Amino acid sequence: MQSASEQWFDEAYYQRYYFDKKTSVVDPEHVQRLGAFVCAYLQYLRVPVQRVLDVGCGIGLWRDAIAKHFPGASYQGVEYSAYLCERYGWERGSVVDYAPANGEPFDLVICQGVLPYLSPADLKRALANLARLSRGALYIEAVAREDYEQDIIDDELTDPRLYRHRAELYRRGLTPGFTELGGGVWLSRRAEVPLFALEHVAD
Repeated sequence: MQSASEQWFDEAYYQRYYFDKKTSVVDPEHVQRLGAFVCAYLQYLRVPVQRVLDVGCGIGLWRDAIAKHFPGASYQGVEYSAYLCERYGWERGSVVDYAPANGEPFDLVICQGVLPYLSPADLKRALANLARLSRGALYIEAVAREDYEQDIIDDELTDPRLYRHRAELYRRGLTPGFTELGGGVWLSRRAEVPLFALEHVAD
């Protein structure tokens, strides 16, 4: 079982899933609402955010949300797609093994819609790498097998090539490095942020 090929993520892929309004899975207004939620939650928890990594950043929809809610923060976009890197100037890399040149972890790492493209072996490596990349918070979005079983996935819009990993597989890989807060938000175990018992999912 292999992860998605880099050849998948060409111009035709992004035309289908991003630019064509009839088939796009991207809703900029949704990202604005999501960004407002994630950023407000981190501000509430007093997680300091100065450096942000968006790994698998796509066309960069999170960049505006970060600029709005954390105006002093730097935004680093990393993409596996050579097409997007050339078009938008992102740094080329994969969530499986990406490491910043200076070796410094980030205050907030965003990983949206990327992990279901990975084989089980690469997914395990990616989840461990996310823990290395974040010293503050992580926002993660990944459809799980349960989402298909509960019929909340639009099969006409969703890429049929996604792996259907169990939610437990994601949680098992993230838990050593993070505490789950809900809503896709995770807090690094390196972050010195006090939480009430009901503000996080019990380990």
